[in-house]
Amino acid sequence: MRSVVCSLFLGLGVALPAMGQQLTTYGTPGLVDLPTAQTLDDGEIALTYSQFGANTRQTLTFQVLPRVYGSFRYIIIEGYGGLRQPDRFDRNFDIHFQAFDETDYLPAIGIGLRDFGGTGIYQSEYVVATKTLTPQLQVTGGLGWGRLAGRNAMGSPFGFIDKRFETRPRADEGGIETTGQLDASNWFRGDVSPFFGVSYQATDSFRVVAEYSPDLYTSETQRNTISVESPWNVGLNYQFDSGLNLTAFAIGGTEVGAQLSYVINPAERPVPGSRDPAPLPILPRSSVAAASWNVSGQPDAVEAQLAQNLRSEGFVLQGVSLRGDQATIRVQNQRWDASAQAAGRATRVMANTLAPSYENFAVVFQQNGVPVTRVRTARSDIEDLQYHYDGAWRTFARAAIDDPIGIGRSGELDAAFPVFSYSISPFFSFSFFDPDAPLRAETGPQLDLTYRPSPGLSFYGSFRYPVAGNIDDATRRSNSKIQRVRSDAVLYAIESDFEVNVLTTEYMYRPAQDMFARVTAGYLENMYGGVSGELLWYPNGSRLALGAELNYARQRDFDMLFGFQDYDVVTGHASAYYDLGNGFVTQLDVGRYLAGDWGATVSVDREFNNGFKVGAYFTLTDVPFDEFGEGSFDKGIRVEMPVSWLLGQASQSSISQTIQPVLRDGGARLSVNNRLYGVVQDYRGTSIADSWGRYLR
Repeated sequence: MRSVVCSLFLGLGVALPAMGQQLTTYGTPGLVDLPTAQTLDDGEIALTYSQFGANTRQTLTFQVLPRVYGSFRYIIIEGYGGLRQPDRFDRNFDIHFQAFDETDYLPAIGIGLRDFGGTGIYQSEYVVATKTLTPQLQVTGGLGWGRLAGRNAMGSPFGFIDKRFETRPRADEGGIETTGQLDASNWFRGDVSPFFGVSYQATDSFRVVAEYSPDLYTSETQRNTISVESPWNVGLNYQFDSGLNLTAFAIGGTEVGAQLSYVINPAERPVPGSRDPAPLPILPRSSVAAASWNVSGQPDAVEAQLAQNLRSEGFVLQGVSLRGDQATIRVQNQRWDASAQAAGRATRVMANTLAPSYENFAVVFQQNGVPVTRVRTARSDIEDLQYHYDGAWRTFARAAIDDPIGIGRSGELDAAFPVFSYSISPFFSFSFFDPDAPLRAETGPQLDLTYRPSPGLSFYGSFRYPVAGNIDDATRRSNSKIQRVRSDAVLYAIESDFEVNVLTTEYMYRPAQDMFARVTAGYLENMYGGVSGELLWYPNGSRLALGAELNYARQRDFDMLFGFQDYDVVTGHASAYYDLGNGFVTQLDVGRYLAGDWGATVSVDREFNNGFKVGAYFTLTDVPFDEFGEGSFDKGIRVEMPVSWLLGQASQSSISQTIQPVLRDGGARLSVNNRLYGVVQDYRGTSIADSWGRYLR
């Protein structure tokens, strides 16, 4: 829910169906406050902002699977706290499972947890059923526990299973030391209350909803932040053509509020179709022969022509080898986000440039001058199948994808190295969830310099000069009980002006078949410098990759120049990556973290075919929950939005953000550029095979 991401989403204008899902003030499919047994479409992301009285709720909901959605919510309740902190700022999570779909005769049934990972202020569970009576009319009914068991409560329906279900332990509503723990001992325990509601789609744009809610808003009414005099809540929703939804609602007969919501489908680009030029048709060999007759015997001229034609398609030519009927090129892909599409475009250039005698083509993809993967195709196959209705599958069946480890440095172009590049662009940094200012930001110019004198060797520097923002206005300081390896992050903003963000020497190489290695030394990130070494085993065709990393890190001075503080640490992890299919990739990292704690991080990411990614992670270490502090353990959500998704034009650039509910010191990991799995992922494993449908595009 990073604010920069949200603002981009809200400006996209993705058209939605006339009867998109109604979203509650909690940002989940439902009525006004109450859930329904409905979901978003698979993969959709819903962004919601609700305001009524002293209550503000901001929610990101993601339809993780067709039957499962999860939500992250940030709330503000003015006047809810005490004298020292009068307002309440809270973060919590929901999850909903669709147990049964609706049929002609039976309703859809859903089961959910609300606020299962926060302070428990909204903690509740529910079982809900929804039935469509007419195309316009839907009715909903259910049972609620916890906060949803306030009005007309009755005994637990599960008491006959175990008497413990008849009572519900009191939830801890705000003990910072226990915030973030899963209070599973409370789930579906204690009294229950019935609830029901109705939704009526009056027109293509207007929807009316009404509900009978058991939520008494007890904590809020006791603190005079809201007045609830009626169990009835009502709402009127209007959906604009752009897809933006505006809802006006009344809660408890007295509180009136408004809500803005927006639903995005990452699988659908906001710009229909593609702005990329169509691939060039493959010329008959006779035409290629006529065009190349005067350069076919001059290798330098052939290389120059290949380099020029490849550059127009977004590639940098780094090597050429022409032997017998075999032609091999080494390229760095700088445009195409689908590796199979890149292979197809490069092969077309070879077919339209090289003399007719070359029948067998090989495209070697390189990263930083290091060969990663080779795609081999017969020239006659792509000639015969370029217009075939099933051409993508047939070319895949005849192609070969393998490891180019054996090619050594044969065919490397002398002109390929050294390479110097630079860029100047604005940077944006964000800090979230400070109670004094929930969103803080900083911006200014950033200069990036890269020098590669030879394959695999890189010198890189990133320099920033903040010119505007309020991150350095923060007054809260760390109260961490362990080594302050991340919680002092704000001090780097306060005490720095010109920033040496990163300044490193990096060497990447191939030690063996299916193996990759990296060594990086210098100022690795804005808070730490040192040395990092990594190995990765990642065979082509395998969904499993294994890695190991060892680092020596020393904390940098707060001014982010060239000095260091006294604290240093050796960290490292053994990592396993597994592609689950259908766009899901899971990662397990086990090892030692920056504060010297030992533990493991589990992460799951979902990547759509267009490169849009949504993921989440959590870390558990030997730091006790009460020593970790607020949040109990490290966790977060991450979103990566490819620029190609926004613009409808191929690009390898992306906008990414990780959202951490609380930034603490336990489970903190060193940040290092170019970790190997991310560098080679698009060209190893099953990535090329999975994207082969775009080979001929």
